[in-house]
Amino acid sequence: MHGDFFKRQIELWGEQTQQSLKDKKVTIVGAGGLGSSLGYALGSSGIGTIEFIDFDRVESHNIHRQIAFDFADEGEYKAKALMKKLAQRAPSFVRFGAITQAFEKALPEGYETDLLIDATDNFAVRKQIDAYAKGAKLPWIYASVEEFNGQICFFEKANFGAFNTADHTPKGIAAPIVMLVAAFEANMVLRYLAGLPIQKDMLHYLYFDASGAFTAKKFAMPKATV
Repeated sequence: MHGDFFKRQIELWGEQTQQSLKDKKVTIVGAGGLGSSLGYALGSSGIGTIEFIDFDRVESHNIHRQIAFDFADEGEYKAKALMKKLAQRAPSFVRFGAITQAFEKALPEGYETDLLIDATDNFAVRKQIDAYAKGAKLPWIYASVEEFNGQICFFEKANFGAFNTADHTPKGIAAPIVMLVAAFEANMVLRYLAGLPIQKDMLHYLYFDASGAFTAKKFAMPKATV
């Protein structure tokens, strides 16, 4: 059954690579807008373990852009609600986990994962992710989205401190740009886990300008000093 389920992916990268995904684990920090779309993009891809970290609960104003949820989920922990939705459409061997704590308290000593994926909406937590990743020698993928623009970067050696991490009140947002940025991020995840080339330590900036033209730019990030 699984061979038929993954037929088109196997055509893309072969049976051996598809089998290798069963031994991979990713940890997604945030189960809201980006986390919902990432979950749907990755949850049925064959990655063996996907764990979500989010202490927040579903509210009505989340639902329009956090596509995993409906009104019946109001009041539920986002991580747990998302985990249950994804388990319904994933192969039986895929394991989902939900940690309903803040990131700084979530990971026990010796925690193992292949990749940390940012699906948060604040720089303070991203700084914590970066510090943890550097200490554990783990790669991580940063993503942010606001109005009609988004940013994505696969951090390996780059310095996240190059960003302006001052407090910032997010502006408005609609669901499609969230889904677009999450899809870009999810493609990075799968290419990395499948052993395909990706550009690391490069900031990708995706946006619609005032005329409605879509533009994608990229910038090399400065390397970390430690």
